[in-house]
Amino acid sequence: MKRYTVYLAGPISGLGYAAATDWRASAIDWLEQHGIQGLSPLRAKDYLSHITADVGFSETCEDYAQLSALSTQRGVMDRDRFDATRCDVLLVNLLGATKVSVGTVMEIAWADQKRTPIIALIEADRSNVHEHAMVNEAIGFRAPSLEEGLHLVRSILA
Repeated sequence: MKRYTVYLAGPISGLGYAAATDWRASAIDWLEQHGIQGLSPLRAKDYLSHITADVGFSETCEDYAQLSALSTQRGVMDRDRFDATRCDVLLVNLLGATKVSVGTVMEIAWADQKRTPIIALIEADRSNVHEHAMVNEAIGFRAPSLEEGLHLVRSILA
């Protein structure tokens, strides 16, 4: 029997390690309980745990590219593209975003090109900075919370 995978996309730049990983860890735990593998773009990158909210991840990876090939611009691009194009569902957390996440928008585009179902956790009032005609058309499902998004994942894969 195939084990389904869900790629956990969402903003990382500007966030500290905890803010970028906490919701993903919760999602991975929930998915695992349902026999589904969650893929975080920050897996195997514990060496970045020192990045705090007041510093935040850079958009260029310059500050930590020397720590691992996974954290170079090329490493981030290659693995994230691989994950976004091989997953069975793309779960995107856009809740509370204060600026557009270019990387996340690219992941949405890659998944859409493969016709992978995309679930976006996004404000219901359409106030999110990612509200854009093309992003909205790529997103198949909108959910106002992680809990509801995870239930949609399970329903799609059931």
